[in-house]
Amino acid sequence: MSPRPRTTSDSTILDAVTRVISRVGPARMTLADVAGEAGHSPAGLVQRFGSKRGLLLAVARQRAGEVRGAFAMARAWQPSPLEAMFEVLAGFVAHADTPEALAHHLGFTQVELDDAEFHAAAFESARTMLGGIRVLLDQAVEAGELAACDAESVARTVQTTYNGALVTWAVYRQGTLGDWLRGEIEAVLEPWLPPLGTDGEPDEAE
Repeated sequence: MSPRPRTTSDSTILDAVTRVISRVGPARMTLADVAGEAGHSPAGLVQRFGSKRGLLLAVARQRAGEVRGAFAMARAWQPSPLEAMFEVLAGFVAHADTPEALAHHLGFTQVELDDAEFHAAAFESARTMLGGIRVLLDQAVEAGELAACDAESVARTVQTTYNGALVTWAVYRQGTLGDWLRGEIEAVLEPWLPPLGTDGEPDEAE
């Protein structure tokens, strides 16, 4: 007898986990919460992922693939390398658009730093993000959006700024998180940005 087909994909369930984390955080999240959000049964979640920890670990591992996919697609819909970078980075935190939701996801970061398996997934996500930023910075230099720079070093600065900006936005709570991220990253890129003309647009290279 063939096994019953899965009516809910893993991706759908893991997206539901992300939404539940946004509302209540990883510590308070229950399998019942996820089951209700995903339209699945708690028993089915246990059968598929083994436990709440297994479910959270699957989310952590999925993130690395999502980071890779986001950067791979970036230039397909955004011709400007810098704009692609801003949009990709803002997209990573689209699910944390309130200080409360962001705090809950930062709670997940604590788990990633405290557990070896979670840390391995977090490390892979961070390394993939760094590589994606570096490629877009290289392309921005080629496109004349940035002056020549050490893209590896600047990419690390951008990544560090990105992570720090999440916390500072949650404290200051000014504007949207996406706008805050953009402003902070533009500030660290300023030494390599072309000067603006009187019309507010970058001066054309002579």
